Amino acid sequence: MSEAAYRKLNAKQFYRWLATRAEGRYELVDGEPVMMAGATRRHDRIVRNASRRFGNHLDGQRCQPFTAEIYIAIPAGNRRQSDMGIDCRTPDDTSMEASAPTLVLEVLSPTTRAIDLTEKLEDYKTVPTLEYIVLADTDHPFVRVFRRAPDGRWTGDKMVGINSILDLPLFDVRLPLSDLYAGVTFNPRPRLVYPEDTETKFSL
Repeated sequence: MSEAAYRKLNAKQFYRWLATRAEGRYELVDGEPVMMAGATRRHDRIVRNASRRFGNHLDGQRCQPFTAEIYIAIPAGNRRQSDMGIDCRTPDDTSMEASAPTLVLEVLSPTTRAIDLTEKLEDYKTVPTLEYIVLADTDHPFVRVFRRAPDGRWTGDKMVGINSILDLPLFDVRLPLSDLYAGVTFNPRPRLVYPEDTETKFSL
């Protein structure tokens, strides 16, 4: 990585630095470019399912989906990329940033889960236009959605199981998890079985 990558960069410097990179995706975190891990086919399928269903539903409307190539401006200076998002303001076609990101979707994976659930989640919560933060597991049909309450506080809900529904009233969307995870095969969850002389057995 070039010497410039080790200096503290602001957003404009970061975007100029990106123009020198031949490949790879980066976020700006605490003034430094951080390379993002690549996606698995499983991860990619979930993202494509979400993009297709939101895109079809929002066709012709003011709010439109955007891809992982678009950056989300964090007020403190970081620049993040979600797996998918929805922008509810007409964008500047020359900009690399969402104008008014209203929803972000992150598909969790073993390599990104810890950061997505902590640092990145807290960054997203500071974006004033965001109303929904959706976190989808890759290994099981499990989705956690954070919603901004009228008083600005964030509340969280969990959807567990393929028959659950992700309800997003702002977009008039009720997305079955069976649609979000269409084409994804889940491995059986492991079972903890206690010795036969113990009557109690627990299933994870």
